[in-house]
Amino acid sequence: MSSSTDRGFETRAVHAGQAFDPATGAVIPPVHFSTTYAQDGIGGLRGGFEYGRSGNPTRAALETQLAALEGGAHALSFASGLAAEDALLRAALSPGDEVLLGNDVYGGTYRLIARVLGDWGVGVRVVDMSDLAAVRAALEERPARVLWVETPSNPLLRITDIAGLAALGHDAGALVVVDNTFASPALQQPLAHGADVVVHSTTKYLGGHSDVVGGALVLNDDALYEKAKFLQFAVGAVSGPLDAWLTTRGIKTLALRMQRHSENAQRIAQFLVAHPAVQRVYYPGLPTHPGHELAARQMSGFGGIVSVALADAPAARRFAESTRLFQLAESLGGVESLMNYPDEMTHASVRGTELAVPAEVVRLSVGIETADDLIADLDEALASL
Repeated sequence: MSSSTDRGFETRAVHAGQAFDPATGAVIPPVHFSTTYAQDGIGGLRGGFEYGRSGNPTRAALETQLAALEGGAHALSFASGLAAEDALLRAALSPGDEVLLGNDVYGGTYRLIARVLGDWGVGVRVVDMSDLAAVRAALEERPARVLWVETPSNPLLRITDIAGLAALGHDAGALVVVDNTFASPALQQPLAHGADVVVHSTTKYLGGHSDVVGGALVLNDDALYEKAKFLQFAVGAVSGPLDAWLTTRGIKTLALRMQRHSENAQRIAQFLVAHPAVQRVYYPGLPTHPGHELAARQMSGFGGIVSVALADAPAARRFAESTRLFQLAESLGGVESLMNYPDEMTHASVRGTELAVPAEVVRLSVGIETADDLIADLDEALASL
């Protein structure tokens, strides 16, 4: 039998951290709700568990699963994606340090760095991470402690060369962090391309059913892991046992779901490209996308997010409010299709900044429904513009 690290992705998703319960033989490990654990004498911990904030067997199983999916040595599970980001940034940064941030990232990440950590002396600069020459120039102008990139990015789906960015960052002494939420480890594993840390909002594709909020870090560096783990414990934004279990359950079907998300998104992108009411389609699966060839090399699929530009902001708003199967809602990555107007929804916090999303752009999170039904829904909405 091969070692667990040699097994295929689907096998790891189902089995990593998921050994049957030795007491009963239950194939699905039980959810451990206990907040505290009996000790065999003072300091005699069973399995290292003493209190729910410092450790929980269900959360530990999820962390084993997450590390296996991303090919990392360590993983930490948090109550939200932003809680994971906060722990990582505080573990990696000191007052006076600076983050070089992609100019097309989730608005909450920018808000956390600029408006929360900024009061503690952390600086932030913005650059197009898909332009390695621009990244090099920014690093030569002034050093950065952290390079932070989303690829594909949110919501304009820019593709960044992770290996190239990692080489630039490491030459400059920077920690290279990749938010892998959009691709998920089913389609892309940044640590294998040289990234130092992978960040996830597990709320999205990993959970996959729009019923659990969570976040995660996956990394190899032992010292940074210990710092982040201390903050997980000391600050306390841990994932609860039911949240961890729901995320684990979602992960077991991740590979299948991502295949369907990608297939449906490809068909929808091709439909939208040909529609006269659509000005531009952002999807790396299209040969016309500037990052298409890189995405084809770096990813095993193109994902389930498609963004479109309409004629103007009023048209975008009408389109966003006119679909039926695509429900108007924030977030993404669930089995159901969602419609989002970033300028006033997910990215409202960066309006007026370098990260502002064009007001004519709408983001689609393509679900796993029948593709023909989704296309008919979009066609009807576009016809009403």
